[in-house]
Amino acid sequence: MPTDEQPGHLQLIATADGSNTIYNSHVGENYHSRNGALQESRHVFINQGLQYFLEHSGNLAPSVSVLEVGFGTGLNFLLSADYCTQQQIQLYYTGVEAYPLSNDLISQTGYDNYVPGEIWDAFIASYRQSMTSVVQLNDYCQLQIAARKLADYRNEHLFDVIYFDAFASAHQPEMWEEAAITHTLKFLKPGGVFVTYAITGNLKRIIKSLGLKVQKAPGAPGKREMLRAVSVEVSSE
Repeated sequence: MPTDEQPGHLQLIATADGSNTIYNSHVGENYHSRNGALQESRHVFINQGLQYFLEHSGNLAPSVSVLEVGFGTGLNFLLSADYCTQQQIQLYYTGVEAYPLSNDLISQTGYDNYVPGEIWDAFIASYRQSMTSVVQLNDYCQLQIAARKLADYRNEHLFDVIYFDAFASAHQPEMWEEAAITHTLKFLKPGGVFVTYAITGNLKRIIKSLGLKVQKAPGAPGKREMLRAVSVEVSSE
């Protein structure tokens, strides 16, 4: 569980688009791209993940379930909640985070500048509670945070979209190995979408071996490409 004390190894820094991220000196990595935290989150996870799924799902009464691996600062959730609230789409969001940040540190990110005050206030107020139960932020958005390592995460439910936002493989290689990716994709529905900011030959090989269709997409600022994969729906015929 997070505390109100800010660990010394976590430092708030500005990125190229003016939005902030957090640098973790223990890992040697930022929570978001130095080329623009906000731009990366919107491009990779909202545009190429959430919106892509909704536009291709053909769902006439839209609702969407999202699993995020690496909840971190909550930026991806906040932007997803804002989008779904505006579009009147029911959002069921689960974040997996082994080392949750404190309320105090998240409050310093400045992410309240990018979403309506009602969403931000509800998120901050219910952040700790979401680690023990599902919380309802507004009429459209539910949040639950699984405060544990990915390998220890279990859920009987499957998800429409998976945001894979672990630290880069150079700093957290175990998160990009076959066991971790296979475990993650167990939670994806047929027809679901997996997105991540990275793209490597090994990652493509693993995902293809699991029967998903790999798609290259333009990357966020600072990256030429990113990876999106679609789970193939099994015909009932």
